[in-house]
Amino acid sequence: MLRLENIKIFEDLEESEIIKKACIKYKIDYKKVKNYSIYKKSIDARNKENVFYNYTIDVEYDGKIKSKNIKEVKKESFDININVKRQNNIRPVIVGSGPAGLFCALLLVKNGIKPIIIEQGKKVEDRKKDLDLFLQTGKLSNTSNTQFGEGGAGTFSDGKLTTGVNNPLGRIVLKEFVNFGAPKEIMYINKPHIGTDNLIKIIANIRNYIINNGGEFLFEEKVVDIEIDDNRIKTIITKDMSNVRQESLKRIDTDTAIFAIGHSARDTFEKLYSKGLKMEKKNFSVGLRIEHKQEDINNAQYGNKTKLNLPPAEYKLAYHGKNHSCYTFCMCPGGVVIASSSCNEEIVTNGMSNFLRDGENANSAVLVNVTPDDFKGTSPLDGVYFQKDLEKKAFDLGGRNFYAPIQLVGDFFQNKKTTKLGKVKPTYKPGVTYSNLQEILPDFVIDTLKEGLKDFDKKIKGFADNDAILTGVETRTSSPVRIIRDENTLMSNIKGIYPCGEGAGYAGGIMTSAIDGMKCAIKILENK
Repeated sequence: MLRLENIKIFEDLEESEIIKKACIKYKIDYKKVKNYSIYKKSIDARNKENVFYNYTIDVEYDGKIKSKNIKEVKKESFDININVKRQNNIRPVIVGSGPAGLFCALLLVKNGIKPIIIEQGKKVEDRKKDLDLFLQTGKLSNTSNTQFGEGGAGTFSDGKLTTGVNNPLGRIVLKEFVNFGAPKEIMYINKPHIGTDNLIKIIANIRNYIINNGGEFLFEEKVVDIEIDDNRIKTIITKDMSNVRQESLKRIDTDTAIFAIGHSARDTFEKLYSKGLKMEKKNFSVGLRIEHKQEDINNAQYGNKTKLNLPPAEYKLAYHGKNHSCYTFCMCPGGVVIASSSCNEEIVTNGMSNFLRDGENANSAVLVNVTPDDFKGTSPLDGVYFQKDLEKKAFDLGGRNFYAPIQLVGDFFQNKKTTKLGKVKPTYKPGVTYSNLQEILPDFVIDTLKEGLKDFDKKIKGFADNDAILTGVETRTSSPVRIIRDENTLMSNIKGIYPCGEGAGYAGGIMTSAIDGMKCAIKILENK
């Protein structure tokens, strides 16, 4: 297997034509290429006068190699070598069916272990109906919404599969997504994404595979308590959320519980803390969503000279101030700002795109880092209360009807209420309220946002345009809590409990959550 790198392509071509150009560059005979696969594909737009695709291609070659600059590589394997020692018949319980919970369950069933997956929300198809109803009417389900339900919070986002973590499990996660219906290009494009429309189908396929191999899902079952005996998990107690009029509790005995609860399961954090699980505060971020015309972002990033049929442009920006940093997060090309509340009397925003990213606007979170020094209190849950306070203020400012408060960037700089819109139209549903967002934000957030927006405008022309729209608030970018676990066993101080994924403080997105779920599964399989 030969790896052909730095293949520059300046026009839209079929794959076979790209391979031919790679062969010409490296002086190999195209007729003797037995097989090939694209390993990497990225856009180089540093020179707006000459934008091109940069490819890395792996080829199986049955000829003589003339160039000395060709790497030889082994054919990629997606097998995981696990020394399975678990033999008891007690079924592990996975709390939460986001990427951490699903990929933990997936690896367990592939190795003969049949977990029970508990999810307070609904299966993803029904969850989509509840979210659509909320966006149309403002009627919120507290257990089936943008945050809660099968697939986790990342389902209704852009489906980004980027990660800064260099872990071989990452490639396996991507391959599994492809196996369950994701486009094969996520294996090689520089910034892979699936899109909400694809994720809904893929998650259902993963669920069906787990069920067909012995796993069991309990939807609309909420963990309300746990029982511990001799410092070890003994029983999970759940409540049937489909029948709120009847107190229907279920007891599930287990010696292994994976808590992959997501960053918004605040009452579960409180319950676990009351039961003696060690927790600590951690850094997180808060801020706003910003919307621009996607066409303006395309022109700023690509220029207008290229003949390539390029995808909607992305960006990733950071500014480091004296005391705090500002950065963009979860940028959604051609997407919408999505209502992400999970409880009454709170406003939370996020971004969402379908796979084609063909909407009129681009949006991104613009965030300021928050440390435990930025809020009072001695409880490890104080970060949760800081988030809740901002969300309640946004709810009040928006009109107490799940309308989000919005403000033009120009008005934000002048500290005045917005009274009319410019060229950018807001995408948030169920509706928006013209506001002055400075009324609800802490001073350090306001000051750092202003500094960051000015800095970003130097990097992307028009980023701080007066007509760009700010929507408040974005608070759920990561968990403000870490449930402490042993680095070797991945268990908490209570034996048999595995804090897992983003909610537990060990991941930050779909990819790292899925990786962490697999890491916990491996530890469970290797533990007698």
